[in-house]
Amino acid sequence: MPIVKCKICSKDFYAKPFWIKRGNGKYCSTKCQYEGARKGEERTCFICKKKTYKTKLQLKRAKSQKFFCSKSCQTKWRNTEFVGPKHANWKKGEFAYRSILNRCNLPKKCSKCGLCDKRVLAVHHIDHNHSNNKLENLTWLCHNCHHLIHCYKNEREKFMVTIV
Repeated sequence: MPIVKCKICSKDFYAKPFWIKRGNGKYCSTKCQYEGARKGEERTCFICKKKTYKTKLQLKRAKSQKFFCSKSCQTKWRNTEFVGPKHANWKKGEFAYRSILNRCNLPKKCSKCGLCDKRVLAVHHIDHNHSNNKLENLTWLCHNCHHLIHCYKNEREKFMVTIV
């Protein structure tokens, strides 16, 4: 009856001879076996300073070398880090067309359907030229109408008749 020591907790336990012969019999329980299989490292969360386990692959893939305990902590960091020129949608600061429409005191409603919900309104360039930010070229459209005008020729023609 071979008695062996657990590799993780150093507890003595009985291991059958054929377990040892096959290379098993190293851990006293499944909990210790799980701990023995872990090859990663403990890292502290960059935002909340909580300890979190990261696998070797996660450690290798981390471009910023900052580690997070959850998606919410990662999002908090991203929202402070990737603003302005570092943001993926940044285009030389040329998204001022929305503020142009806000300053001219035009009513915030869709020019096509009349929807007044500010949460779904987008600015539409009438001539489809995004560098032409003149007031005559800009109008408010809800996301639904904006999609219709960009994707369907007959809707675009109807809209152009109502604008002129």
